[in-house]
Amino acid sequence: MNLLTTVMIITISLSAVLVTISFWLPQMNPDPEKLSPYECGFDPLGSARLPFSLRFFLVAILFLLFDLEIALLLPLPWGVQLTLPTTTFMWASLVLTLLTLGLIYEWIQGGLEWAE
Repeated sequence: MNLLTTVMIITISLSAVLVTISFWLPQMNPDPEKLSPYECGFDPLGSARLPFSLRFFLVAILFLLFDLEIALLLPLPWGVQLTLPTTTFMWASLVLTLLTLGLIYEWIQGGLEWAE
């Protein structure tokens, strides 16, 4: 048996065992006391659900996009060792160009302006 077959069998059997165990475990039904917020014995003064600014969400999405860009471009130096390194650099430059154009579009639309 080769390594791939062994890994697949172990993965499928481990998944099946974990799914079976999850059905045997008791279901936890929290009561209202566990769901209520606790503030040092006092009743809560306000709602714990504060409005979330959409700008924070936009900055987080931009961070994730550029973090993904870094993760995609990290193996770029090893692309020189491939049979066609020009193809690797072409794809890398395409990714950089698309992300740069997206950033410029976001900047022009005013998505990066914090104060209104």
